[in-house]
Amino acid sequence: MCIVAAMAAKTVRKAPAKASKSVKSKAKPASKAKLPADVVKADPALFDPLTPGEIADALRTLTEDRRVASMTKVGRYRVICTEPLVVKPPHLMAGHRLARVVAYDYASNRAVDACIDLDAGVVADLQLDKSQPMLSRDEEALAVSIAMIDERVRSKLAMGDMPQATLHYWGRTKADISYERRSAAVTFGRSDGHASLIAIVDLIDQQVIQVVPAEQW
Repeated sequence: MCIVAAMAAKTVRKAPAKASKSVKSKAKPASKAKLPADVVKADPALFDPLTPGEIADALRTLTEDRRVASMTKVGRYRVICTEPLVVKPPHLMAGHRLARVVAYDYASNRAVDACIDLDAGVVADLQLDKSQPMLSRDEEALAVSIAMIDERVRSKLAMGDMPQATLHYWGRTKADISYERRSAAVTFGRSDGHASLIAIVDLIDQQVIQVVPAEQW
């Protein structure tokens, strides 16, 4: 009986090891899931953030392009964002270090969306249209400063009111002056979050064009 008990105990001790091995064998195929060939071969450095030098090169390449010569000459434009751009094979620019530059041309009231090939030093793609890209941080700060010195805004602010948020504003109808002009809506209110006033700022002419009580917004 002692021999039988010993054999039984030995069998019980081995059981967990077999179960563990079984679990590992099931998990193994999942860890070797195949990735698309273009992902495996992609250079990870292409996804790195743009360096200050690359941003400067991208902006210089864009502003030297004759298609945006008027924007550069007048100088009334704002860079909205610069970011790395990666394309997959079989695109001709696959494997190239690319930068996307989005700007707004105040002089022509248009958006500029460009793809810069940093390896070749050329503008690989350029789109000029009447779209409205998001506001840059500089534009948000400018809108607040314009609203803060406007007499109509100052006269309607209550004690404790301060700028709460700055939003990109695009008029809903063609009768609205902001329908075709770069504009921002600056919300004023108390620190508890209660809004009291909305100031619409025309960023092209840099002036407040409308002041609306928050309850009527």
